[in-house]
Amino acid sequence: MLGRLWQSYKSNTTLRYGVPMMLLVIGGSFGLREFTQIRYDVQKLKRTIDPSLAKLLKEKEEVSLEAEYEKLKQKDLDNWMNIRGPRPWEDSKSYQEQQRMNTDKNT
Repeated sequence: MLGRLWQSYKSNTTLRYGVPMMLLVIGGSFGLREFTQIRYDVQKLKRTIDPSLAKLLKEKEEVSLEAEYEKLKQKDLDNWMNIRGPRPWEDSKSYQEQQRMNTDKNT
């Protein structure tokens, strides 16, 4: 009897290749779900805030959109010059000073 089962297993390609493939695909999806759940659990633990820090954040004054708009209205946004940043081989301080001097001469 065992010999006959072995012969049918060897001759049937679905049993030989299909069933192990299906077990691998279905089992792999369950395994991956467990591993990704661990990842999200760790991220959730990292996001928890220390209670003393949370208390400090609640005490801090909230910024409103209207207050920020009033600050922007006070600034002169019509008269500005675009000064490009220095390239890696240029000295940043001296180049920016040179740019500022050129913009002052143009105005």
